[in-house]
Amino acid sequence: MPGSVAIALVLSTVAGLSTLIGSFLAIFVRKPGSRFMALTLGFSAGVMILVSFMELLTGGIEMVGFIPAYVAFFAGMLAMFLLDVLIPHQYLAERAPAGKADGGLLKTGLLVALGIGIHNFPEGMATLAGTLQDVSLGAAIAVAIALHNIPEGLAVSMPVYAATGSRRTAFLWSFLAGIAEPAGAAVAALVLLPFLNGGVLGLLLSVVAGVMVFITLDELVPVARSFGEAHVSIIGAALGMAVMVVSLWVLRG
Repeated sequence: MPGSVAIALVLSTVAGLSTLIGSFLAIFVRKPGSRFMALTLGFSAGVMILVSFMELLTGGIEMVGFIPAYVAFFAGMLAMFLLDVLIPHQYLAERAPAGKADGGLLKTGLLVALGIGIHNFPEGMATLAGTLQDVSLGAAIAVAIALHNIPEGLAVSMPVYAATGSRRTAFLWSFLAGIAEPAGAAVAALVLLPFLNGGVLGLLLSVVAGVMVFITLDELVPVARSFGEAHVSIIGAALGMAVMVVSLWVLRG
């Protein structure tokens, strides 16, 4: 078990800090094309949907039973809904209008960083729960989260860089938003490990499934389709599911 926790912390750190890839794209590289973004976000959505229903929720049902697992699943969705209502965040770089003062741009970037950081916290818990169940499952969750953290890094860095002209400041705030991911995994480990047994893990897996489904339906799918490449996003989702199936088969075979 301690080894699994250590692996979960490493995976969640890598996934969280993929926001820095988005920062790099925002500061040094031309903005990614719509097809690339639609395909990438669709791929991430496919991975998270398949993992949620075929691995996490199924594992939860096996451990705690059908009704308790589904109650926990919808509790996870409800928790994310309340979090999203209370602390909304801009998912992609919804820039301030042209001509807006630098102070306004900076405030926009910092608020986006805060919102993304808070939303990343439960994603770290998702990586922990998946890794405790199966290391290969945790790795798959981390990859999916990393893919959708890249555009979040864009969302933080572009307004901060535009306001300050400082690459270092833009990277710093993107880093702080991403580091919430391993922080979530660490806090979940500290709180849950003393009480962890089959029942608690089953409920945790089900809650995390609900969290991931909400993220997919509320963020990944709408944003992927917003690029005007509907068929590309669907292809990405199908590819994500297929790659997930093959990877789990290989890793477990």
